[in-house]
Amino acid sequence: MSEPTPICSAKGCRADAVWVLAWNNPKVHTPERRKTWLACDEHREHLSQFLGVRGFLKDVVPFTEWDGTGSAADR
Repeated sequence: MSEPTPICSAKGCRADAVWVLAWNNPKVHTPERRKTWLACDEHREHLSQFLGVRGFLKDVVPFTEWDGTGSAADR
């Protein structure tokens, strides 16, 4: 079996994820901790704004470059 294709985190969206939005709520998480939301091209800006307004957004990385440690693999 192949792994399921990751999908966008926007409510009701079933599109393939293209972006990883790394975020952190400083009232809840340690500074180095990164939570992630996935986004399709259509919802990237909306989800980024939602997190950004709250001061939570730390990074937006193409899904293909995400290394799972909170940054892009090539950085």
